Order: sequence, then C-alpha cells, then structure tokens
Amino acid sequence: MLLNMRLVVACCLLLNASLAALAQKITYPQTRKTDVTDVYFGTPVADPYRWLEDDHAEETKAWVQEQNKVTFGYLEQIPYRDKIRQRITELYNYPRMSVPFRAGSYYFFSRNDGLQPQSVYYIQKGLSGTPEVFIDPNKMNEKGTSAVSLSGFSKDRRFVCYNVSESGSDWQTMYVKEVATGKVLQDELKWIKFSGASWYRDGFFYSGYQQPEKGQELKGQNRFHRVYYHKLGTPQSEDMVVWEDRERPLRYVQAQVTEDERYLIIYISEGTDGTEVWYMDLRNKHAGFRRVFEGFAYNYEVIDNEGDDLLVHTNFGAKNYRLIRLHPQQPQTTLKEVIAERPELLQGVQATGGRLFATYLKDATSQVVQFARDGRQERVIALPSLGTVSGFAGEKDDTLVFYSLTSFTTPSTLYQYSIRTGQSKLYRQPEVRFNPDQYETKQIFYSSKDGTRVPMFIVYKKGLKRNGRNPTLLYGYGGFNIALTPSFSPTRMALLEQGAVFALANLRGGSEYGEAWHEAGMLLKKQNVFDDFIAAAEYLIRERYTSRDYLAIIGRSNGGLLVGAVINQRPDLFQVAFPGVGVMDMLRFHKFTVGWGWVVEYGSSDDSVHFRNLYSYSPLHNLKKGVCYPATLITTADHDDRVVPAHSFKYAATLQEVQACQRPVLIRIDVQAGHGGGRPVSKVIEEDTDIYAFMFWNMGIRQWK
Repeated sequence: MLLNMRLVVACCLLLNASLAALAQKITYPQTRKTDVTDVYFGTPVADPYRWLEDDHAEETKAWVQEQNKVTFGYLEQIPYRDKIRQRITELYNYPRMSVPFRAGSYYFFSRNDGLQPQSVYYIQKGLSGTPEVFIDPNKMNEKGTSAVSLSGFSKDRRFVCYNVSESGSDWQTMYVKEVATGKVLQDELKWIKFSGASWYRDGFFYSGYQQPEKGQELKGQNRFHRVYYHKLGTPQSEDMVVWEDRERPLRYVQAQVTEDERYLIIYISEGTDGTEVWYMDLRNKHAGFRRVFEGFAYNYEVIDNEGDDLLVHTNFGAKNYRLIRLHPQQPQTTLKEVIAERPELLQGVQATGGRLFATYLKDATSQVVQFARDGRQERVIALPSLGTVSGFAGEKDDTLVFYSLTSFTTPSTLYQYSIRTGQSKLYRQPEVRFNPDQYETKQIFYSSKDGTRVPMFIVYKKGLKRNGRNPTLLYGYGGFNIALTPSFSPTRMALLEQGAVFALANLRGGSEYGEAWHEAGMLLKKQNVFDDFIAAAEYLIRERYTSRDYLAIIGRSNGGLLVGAVINQRPDLFQVAFPGVGVMDMLRFHKFTVGWGWVVEYGSSDDSVHFRNLYSYSPLHNLKKGVCYPATLITTADHDDRVVPAHSFKYAATLQEVQACQRPVLIRIDVQAGHGGGRPVSKVIEEDTDIYAFMFWNMGIRQWK
C-alpha cells in the first residue's frame, strides 16, 4: 500500500512538473533579421528572413536544429503523447491492399501488412495464382524512405518501368524490370519528374530535366522539361530528345502512346491547369508533330483511340467535362460527343473490357456508369454504399475488373466487378481494430459570405452532445481543381474515439462541382476560398458542435496557405492551427522548383493586378504585431522540393516575432521527408501523434481517455 502511494505521488509530481514547464512562456531561438526589401509596383515589401531560403547554409541548418529542439522539447512534455502514439500505432496495424489490375497474364497490387514503412508490390499469375513479392521498397533503404511506383508496361507486357523517389523528393529514378523473371535490367534513368513511361517498340518515352546544379537539387527552379525516348539496353546519355521548347523553359511536357502504338500524344501545360495537345502518327513519323488543341484554356486527356480517332476527356465546351471523339488531323470538323455533359462532374473515364467506365461526382461522393464504346449507357453501377470509388482499370479484353470503395469510417474495401452482369462481389475487406458502426457521418450545406451553398462532411461518434465543448478538427484545401471526397485515415479514428469531431469543407477552388466551382476560387477570386472556410467554422460554432475554444483547423500545401490566410483574417475564431507544408510567401513562390506552375492558379507578383491580390492575403505578409494568434504548429520537411521549406521557415520566424500572447508558435521540421508523398508509416504516425497532442493540450484537455 505504501509503495502504491509513493508511485501515485511520484506520478503526480512528474505530471505537475510537465504542466508547469508547458505553462511557462516559450523562449524561441533568436532569428537574425536583415535589411532586405523588394519594391513591387511602387510598394516596398520587407523580407528580413530571406536568408532562411538558403537551406544549405550552416546558419539555416543551425536554426532548424534549434527550432526542432524547442518544438520537441514542448511536445515531449505533453503527458499523454505516448498514449496517443500507442493507440494510433494499434489502429494503423492492419493489412491493406491496393486495387488489383491485370497486365497480360499477371495481376499486380501493393500490400502493407500494417506497419511496414512502405507498401510492397506483388505479382500473381492469374486470379488463382499465389502472390509473390515483385518489388519491396523496404529492402532498398533501411529507414524506409524509398518509395516506388509502377510507371508503365511494354505492349507485350514483358517489361515494366518503375520509379523510385528518395526521402519524399519529387525527383525520381526510373528502372526497368522483366515481369516473368523479376530481373532488373541495367537501364537507370535519373532526374525524372512528373513522368511515367509510355512504351513504343523496344523502348519508351518519358519526361525529365537535365541534372541541376550542385546545391540546387531541392530548391532551384526547374526549367526545360523535355520528352525523351529511351531505347532498352542503352545508357541514358544516348536518349533522344523528342520534344523540347528552348524559348519557353517554364512548361510541363508529357508523352503518351496509344495502346495500339498508332499515335504519340504530347501534352504541354504552363502550370497545373490548361493543356495544349500535339500528336504524331507513328506510322508516318516523317510528317512530324501536328497540333490537335491549341492554347491552355481547357484540359484534355486522351483516353483511348478508335482506329484513326481519339477519345478525349475534356472540359472544352463542358464545364463539368464530357467525352468526345475526333480525328486529330481535323479536330473541329470531326468532333462528336460520346458522353455528354451532365449536372454532375465527370471526374474521369476508363476504357476497360471493351466498355467505358465513367466516374461522376455528386455532392462529393462517387457514382460510376458503364457505357458502350459508342456512348450508349448500359447501366449505373450499384455501389455497395456511398463513398469514394477508385479502380475499373484493366485490359481491353478483361471480363472482370476491380474497384475500391472507402468512406470516413470504412477502410478501402475491394470489390470484383463483372462487366457482363454488372454484379459486384466482395473481394477483400480489411479487419480493423475499432467498430465503424459506432460512428456517424453527416453531410450538411451552409452559406458562405456571398450566399454560395457549400457542402461539408461532419464525422463523430454516435450520441455526440452538441454542447459547444467538443474538440473539433476542421480540414480544407480549396484549390487546383482537386475535389475532397470521403476517405479513411486510421489516425483520425484515434481522434474520433475521444469524442472529437472531424469536419471536411468542400471549398470553392476544388472540382466538386466542375470547372465553375474551380474558377470561383482561383486567381482574383481566391478570397472566396477563405470566406468559405471561415463560414464553415462559424457554422460548426453556431450549431454548437464546438466553440472557438475547441476548434482547430488543418490544411496541407495549398491547404497550408488556407490555414495561414484565415488565422490572419480571423484570429479570434480558432484555438489551434496546423498549416502544413504551406505556400506562405505568395510573392516569391514561383521562384523555386516548380512553383512557376502555380501561377495559373494564383497569379504572379510580377503582374501589378495580381501582386495587389496576392499581397492582400499572403500568410507571411499579413501577420501583424499586437495580435493574439491561435496556438500554431507549423509542419514542413527538409526534402520538400514541391513547396520548399523556406515558406514555413520565414512564416514561423515572423509569427514567433509578432505573437502577442502566450499561445505557442512552433515549427516541426521533419528530416528525410518531403511534401507528403512516399512517407514511411512511422513518420505518418509520429507527425499525427504530435498534431493531436498539441491540439488537445492547447484546448485545455489534460487527459486522453
């Protein structure tokens, strides 16, 4: 009894010591300021922390170490942090599998046993074959930071290319593997970005850059994207340049060969929206390239070809997209509509098994319709439940295909679909360590500042009391024509188990309602996105799901920009904020890596009109002294070459400088990690643990149940 009492006293003393340490004012590392000022159209703009843009400088490295020391010193004293990590690890530890697809005689899929750093690719001979390991990224790197993706099969399905990225970087190295034997060939192609492999005869087309200057690999502006042809068995130095534009260095180019090797398609874009399309008839290469679609006002994707004609998914003449058929030599006079525009967004079309599978989005949930190749509707596929669907890819002679269905509380469940009968059959259902029946998802619609009706999903444990005291995490993105749909996160279940609420707002700028919804949240209309997010928070408070004392907001990348902008505009509305890998300096984003590709979405500070708009909401430039901002945990990574960490570095230094109250402003800088893709499971668990611990602690919650 005496021993037990001593243990209780000791535990209480440790807890009280942690509470006292966390209550003290944080001493942030000193960040040197310099006299750097740019003048934009007569407006001087100071940039005192520009030196933090040099990630190779010893001073920057020392700053990163000191910031992480303060951040992790704070997080380590939260008494229930280890308990959160333990529960998230348990929730993550279940087998999960990707959608299988057929390539020749084999089926391919990836699988993670639970806590493997990276998912492993498997190969299986036919549907009844025994799965065997095809590529195991975990054997490439003992830290699990090598990520692999299959990037293109040869026409005879004898070979497959695969890309490997390291530590989350967008840079990839491409290799070739023989499917039947598993032999890795000598071919090794480096400095590849945003590219698959499109095979033609005894080689393939791919897109890449020349080797960057030393020290500029992760931050230097990427210029002169080229299409190359690589002949199997030859060194990369002998690869032929198929397409380049020496006068316009800031463009993306991608290549695609139709399945019958009839046409080579070249896609050109000046950013993340808008496509110009050229083609070459590979039966008559001497005729060279011809343009099919001019300019960058619309998006085009060649789905397949029917003899001489191309099947194209596009928003040309249809803001919600449609499928058209045309001859590339005379696109205007031969254009015919195959699948007409509908009120719902046509997200994409798969040409599989002699049919067309069209995926629509209705109020941010999936619908799938099967069409004949001529566009006659055959059936609306009866899905087992509402949620997000992916799959239906396969060969032209497939009789069955696979798809997955997921929701906020249901992991990806796999189904086998018969093209002839239209029947779905359960194929794989994950076994998870919680009861999904205990949770509820509601979709509501609220009014934004200008009266626009915006949808939002709200997820919580059944029996929730709307008393204004529920910890709530609100997520948003709102940009780049990307739709947010229901998806499963094992770490999020740890949050919901505690009686917390998760909300996802489908903001303008995304593609939930087609191109019109996207256009309403981009360029000079970007403020609509922030208004939508603020209105979502106000709805949750008004309906007493939560209150400002228990409301946290989170977003990554463009969503990190969103979080930074709204806490500047409404610091009174939120208790906690998580801007992740965010675009925080809206005046200089286009000067790093592929940031120039976002000008079509944001505008550029090189233009006077867009400068004024960007300057009005740029998270870095709208922080003000004397304001009490929410408790903020900024997250970034040292290998993020999409949104370079300098954005977060400069933002953190400025916010720490101006914060007018004792709410913490911390930056968590991950190492050997990038923008988010390819992170090993352990890093996902660690970051989400810290986010939830920081969130609950700064809401005044002192126990994790």
